[in-house]
Amino acid sequence: MLRKLCLLLLGIVGFETLCQAQIVKEYHVKERTGFDIVKLDFTSYKSFTQLKRVLDSDPVSIHGELTDTNILPDFSNSVNRDIMEVSLVHKNVESDNLGKSITSKLFSGKSNDFDHTWDLGLNSNFLYDLNFFLGMGQSNFDLAKLPVTNLKIESASSDVIIHYGEDEPNMVQMDTLLVLLDMGKVEIPQANYTNSKKIIVEVSYGKIDLDFGEGMNSSCDVIAALGAGTLNLHLPSESYPVKIKVKSTPMCRMNLPKFLKEVEENTYTTKGYDENDPRLLELTLDVGVGSIVID
Repeated sequence: MLRKLCLLLLGIVGFETLCQAQIVKEYHVKERTGFDIVKLDFTSYKSFTQLKRVLDSDPVSIHGELTDTNILPDFSNSVNRDIMEVSLVHKNVESDNLGKSITSKLFSGKSNDFDHTWDLGLNSNFLYDLNFFLGMGQSNFDLAKLPVTNLKIESASSDVIIHYGEDEPNMVQMDTLLVLLDMGKVEIPQANYTNSKKIIVEVSYGKIDLDFGEGMNSSCDVIAALGAGTLNLHLPSESYPVKIKVKSTPMCRMNLPKFLKEVEENTYTTKGYDENDPRLLELTLDVGVGSIVID
C-alpha cells in the first residue's frame, strides 16, 4: 500500500513537472555575407533577457526557454538593401497587458519570477542596430567587443543593465543609446565605453545610474529624465569638459560636488569646461519628484 502511495505521489510530481516544463527554442542566422549591418528587432512580453558576444560564426544566435508553450515566438530574417533584418516577436496577445504586468511586479514579491529566458549571442565581425521591446522583466546587455551603432530599449516594467564585462569599449562610434521605461531601473556603469554621440534615458518611476568613468573620447549629449525616483550620476575628474543643465521641481533634492561651478541658473560646468573641446560631455537632467546625486 505504501509503495503504491509513493508511486502515486511520484506520478503527480512528474505530471506537474511535465506541465511546468520549459520548451527550448533555438534560432540562428546563417548568412554571413551580402549585407553591411544587422538590424535586430526583439520583442518579448515577460522575460529575463541576456545579450553578449559569443564565439560563433553566425551573426545572430538566440536560445530561449519558454514556459507558456501555447504562445510560440515568430522568427524571421532576410537581407534587404544591404541590411540583414532579423526579427523575433514573442507576445501574449491573450491575457497579459501593461496594467497586469506592473501590478504583478509591484505586489508579487518575486524579483525574478518571469515566464521566459532569452540568451542572445552576437559576433564581433558584424555591425549591429539593436531594438528591444520588452513588456516586463530583467535585461542584461554585455556589449564588450561588439560593434553597436544603435541600441534602443523600450519596456513597460524592467530592470536594465548595460555594461562591458571584459572592459572593452564599443568597437565603433554609436549614434544613439535610448532606454525608455515606464517603471524600473537603468544602470549603465561604463557609459563612457558606449562611445555614443547621444544617450537618452527616460524612466517614469524608478532609478537611473550613469557612470562616465574617465570620460568620453568624443562629444556626447546626454538626456536623463525621471518622473519620480533617484538619479545617480558619476562624472569624470574636474579637469574633463562637462556642462550640466538641471530641470527640477521643489520636490527634487540635489546633491552636487563642490567642483561644479554654477555659471547661470541651474547650469553647471567643471573646471575643464571648454565649449570647443571635442570631448565635451553635455548633460540635461530632469527629475520631477525624488533626488539627483552627482559625484
